[in-house]
Amino acid sequence: MARKNYSEEFRRQAVDLYESTPGATVRGIAEDLGIERGTLRHWLERYGTGKKTAANGTLTRTPLTTRRSSSTVSAGIDSTVSETPEKQAARLQARVAQLEAENAKLTTEREILRSAAKYFGRGDELVNRFQFVADHQHAYEVKRLCELIEVERSSFYAWQAAAPARQARAAADAQLAERIRTIHEEDSTMGAPRITAELNDGAGQAERVNHKRVARVMRAEQIRGYRRRRRVRTTIPEPADQKVPDLLRRDFTAPAPNQRYVGDITYLPIADGTNLYLATVIDCHSRRLVGWQVADHMRTELVLDALQAAAATRGSLAGAIFHSDHGSVYTSKDFAKLCAELGVTQSMGAVGTSADNSLAEAFNATVKREVLQDEACWPDELTCRRQVFRWLTRYNTRRRHSWCGYRSPIAYEAFTAATLPSAA
Repeated sequence: MARKNYSEEFRRQAVDLYESTPGATVRGIAEDLGIERGTLRHWLERYGTGKKTAANGTLTRTPLTTRRSSSTVSAGIDSTVSETPEKQAARLQARVAQLEAENAKLTTEREILRSAAKYFGRGDELVNRFQFVADHQHAYEVKRLCELIEVERSSFYAWQAAAPARQARAAADAQLAERIRTIHEEDSTMGAPRITAELNDGAGQAERVNHKRVARVMRAEQIRGYRRRRRVRTTIPEPADQKVPDLLRRDFTAPAPNQRYVGDITYLPIADGTNLYLATVIDCHSRRLVGWQVADHMRTELVLDALQAAAATRGSLAGAIFHSDHGSVYTSKDFAKLCAELGVTQSMGAVGTSADNSLAEAFNATVKREVLQDEACWPDELTCRRQVFRWLTRYNTRRRHSWCGYRSPIAYEAFTAATLPSAA
């Protein structure tokens, strides 16, 4: 069955897909996404910009917007026909005053944000926001500055109150950096552990320095000991309390939906050399993509969001198995904690063996092959997100799968739901 509840992000993506697809129709996009036409029309009225891409690539007004605008104009004319000249003049003067005030406010906000932009490209973004407020608090109200750059006033004041302590730590770190540099110049092979021992040799208890602090200062000052180059590893497991067994043994089948899932992460190459990353949760019974997430990073949040999306689609994942490789995000404690909360049992194949997760690997290859076709990468991030979103939703609702007897995954689940009771 199709989903009953859709997130606001999904609704906005559906509207963007309709407006950006040349020659798209409400009926065609609704069928691709597996939703009712009336539902999509409602989303267009609520989230739409009023423009869509015509078949020739030009922007044009949507019919919905035209009708709505006409009715709004008619209502406006009706409400002003009975106005006297004096009332009309007063209303227009009030409107002019309101617009002038709004314009002055927007001008000020634009000036503030233009100044703030210079701060956001440096290091720690949150600290830079606080520093911006500190530098401009005599020209503008702190409350207004914090609202515009989206920080809490209490957090700013706490950061400001801690300034003396930060300055003292920075001065102490600068002195320590000089001592480290002196030792490192004598023997450039020394790393943080050996330099820490050198610093603490003969020092009193109050003067001893922690090896973590030494490593932090060395990183900040780009002081490195010699290290033999190694082969680069892209998958680094995080130590876990217990080993996760392989519960599937390359058997990627299930007698019914919501019993066995596989998942993986794949990169989506962009023309500027960067990548987006797609995390998936696929049902072994129907090959349905139950949950996914696209992001510009490979942190644990990526797979957490994908699994939570799957739980929202199914309603519950209790009792299900989720199979993956030994990527660090899947072996992380945060992912294990979420699986426990959702009642999901983890399963993992052998390290370095892609065949143990071949279903997810094959899905990743299919996405890029069918969306990119003869292209090597996507021209930009927005195009990538739009095209992948459309393909993933259409994969579930429209794309015929050989495993499903050339039905779509959602249609296959409906088919098996109707046939399984009779078979029993």
